[in-house]
Amino acid sequence: MALVILLAIVGRTVANEFQGIRRSKCQQSRDRTQIYEGVDNVLMKRLQALRTEMRTRTSTQSAELDAYIVPMYDEHQSQYLMESDQRIRFLTGFSGTAGEAVVLMRSAAFWTDERFLDQADQELNCAWRLFRTGERPSVAEYLLSELTPEARVGADPQLIPHPMWKALETDLTADYIRLVHINRNLVDMVWGSRRPAPRSGAIKVHPVRFAGERWDSKVARLRANLTALRCDGMIVTSLTEVAYLLNLRGSDIPHVPVFKAYLLVTHRELILYTNTSRETLGLKNHLKAHSCHNENCVQLREYGDVWRDLRTLAQHWHRLLVPSAVVFDTGASEAIHATLPRNIVFERPSPIIFLRAQKNQVERQGMRQAHIRDGVAMCEVLSRMEERFIAGDHITELSLAREIDQARKTQNNSEGVAFPTSVAYGVHSSRPNYTPSNRTNVELSEGMVLIDSGGQYEDGTTEVSRTLHLGEPTAEQIRAYTNVLIGMIRLSMLTFPENLKPAELDALARGPVWGSMNDYPHGTGHGIGSYSAVRESPISISYTAKQRFTFKEGYFFSNEPGYYKTGAFGIRLENVLEVVDTGKMHPTGHKFLAFQDVTLVPFEWKLIDRTLLSVPEKKWLNDYNSRIRQYVGSELKRKHKMDAFYWMMNKTRHVPEYVTEAEYNGAAKLHRDRVSIAGALTIVFLLGRFVYY
Repeated sequence: MALVILLAIVGRTVANEFQGIRRSKCQQSRDRTQIYEGVDNVLMKRLQALRTEMRTRTSTQSAELDAYIVPMYDEHQSQYLMESDQRIRFLTGFSGTAGEAVVLMRSAAFWTDERFLDQADQELNCAWRLFRTGERPSVAEYLLSELTPEARVGADPQLIPHPMWKALETDLTADYIRLVHINRNLVDMVWGSRRPAPRSGAIKVHPVRFAGERWDSKVARLRANLTALRCDGMIVTSLTEVAYLLNLRGSDIPHVPVFKAYLLVTHRELILYTNTSRETLGLKNHLKAHSCHNENCVQLREYGDVWRDLRTLAQHWHRLLVPSAVVFDTGASEAIHATLPRNIVFERPSPIIFLRAQKNQVERQGMRQAHIRDGVAMCEVLSRMEERFIAGDHITELSLAREIDQARKTQNNSEGVAFPTSVAYGVHSSRPNYTPSNRTNVELSEGMVLIDSGGQYEDGTTEVSRTLHLGEPTAEQIRAYTNVLIGMIRLSMLTFPENLKPAELDALARGPVWGSMNDYPHGTGHGIGSYSAVRESPISISYTAKQRFTFKEGYFFSNEPGYYKTGAFGIRLENVLEVVDTGKMHPTGHKFLAFQDVTLVPFEWKLIDRTLLSVPEKKWLNDYNSRIRQYVGSELKRKHKMDAFYWMMNKTRHVPEYVTEAEYNGAAKLHRDRVSIAGALTIVFLLGRFVYY
């Protein structure tokens, strides 16, 4: 044992130190105890206060900690957080939605993915080393490089998904480092009385006229799934799943209409754990909660009672389904697993994910209608923006974002925005997840403007990205935009057998961007909810994804290729697609499925090089523009928004589908260039173009 420890110490001594990505505003030093200079005083005091808590025996329940992990999650592993759960932002100043912090006595490190690296570099003070998620070092590798054997690493088990905990524990234990449960969150102790009170807004019933199915019918289908899996029940930890299953919505978390709760589903009872102070007569009537003593009503209990009940009721269960990680859902927390006897835990993706993803007929129609109204809002704002810009008005990123939000709120059935609206002008558009703030806000001038936004409506959730140009675009910008549009169209046009994996579609959208020796650092698509989360499992379109789940009729997902030239400009186009059944069968017996765009917002006419489009692509664009005129145009006229109507008509002009000799020669040269670059997959599509020519 002593020899192992000695070798481990020697290994760390000779190993290269992980310094992290070079910080643009920080001067690196060779002194390990003072790696960065220029540290912000307030944030530095918080960091030091956290280290004091790590040393304090009463805070950590036992010996002091050598490291403490702060994840970007709440107890339900939510994508968005209420203000009182923004522990990462409080500790580090980082305002993005993906990150993980590790604090040691003499160093601090932060991980985020490619989308947020620039943002983290600007927002983190110089006390933090910055690392890219998915690359070396991992959190475990960093801890191993910084700590000696017998060190103690602490974390709040309610905030860390069980799979992440087990993987980290395995890596650290192999080197004699302990990962320990710290049930009193140390960041909250530093935050103290300044921590905002948790939100506990009203819970409202989501009517069947929007949901399309009664909650007891959904529960019956879930119980049938549990019977097939030979489970006594399941614990539902995802807030969006609780809201979907019970046809309830809330306002606890910004942008996502959910409320904090756990739900226990067994064959004999349903128990909802939430803040009972917000019980109303309408809620009790909806859940049949009055004198509930059978399996077809819902018992209401206090939020914190779930831990006591899990320990007590577990004595009567043989098998309890505890959700595992799947696509965007991280599964249950380590705390849930630690509360239950290991022998009864059955880890499996939540069946609710798949029930929810396949929208019923009412939800499908609602999604289509919501996107029509969303198209109306976008046409109103974008037409007014161009008119004001030409008139010389001063428009900033933030002011335009506020106008977009306000336009959505005036639409029927509006429930606000689905995520913070991003307006990125010029260089800012080259940052894939840029969101304007008071510190970064700039005035719009001649150049690219990338707008990424979405709305929550009682009958659907929307997400749309459009890139516009104020002024005259360059040939490079036009070519880049057209390549992104071609990638989007290729995916939208596809007819395919139902057993096709979503990851296999990624090259369709990326092919034209790859052809320019570029790529975009985000997925091509993700599932989207109905008056729920804007990013929803199980659909993820990315060539790096290894998911076995396939498309089904009634799924909705995003189609969002992009192009980002660092320090110059960026382009992203995004539509939401509905999966539809063609009514035709593949020779193997599988259904042929296709996609239908439900987003109805015009593209930027001046950025499209129509000579680069094939005949089928031009036909698709004309059909798409025709649908915008039919559905959005009718609504604009009905609402007497004639300025927006004429703007929309100008942006949706007909594209001639014939090919002139000059266009043919230009397209042929483009094909030869793409064939030499993009590889075998692109060759298939380029040869297909010549058939139409």
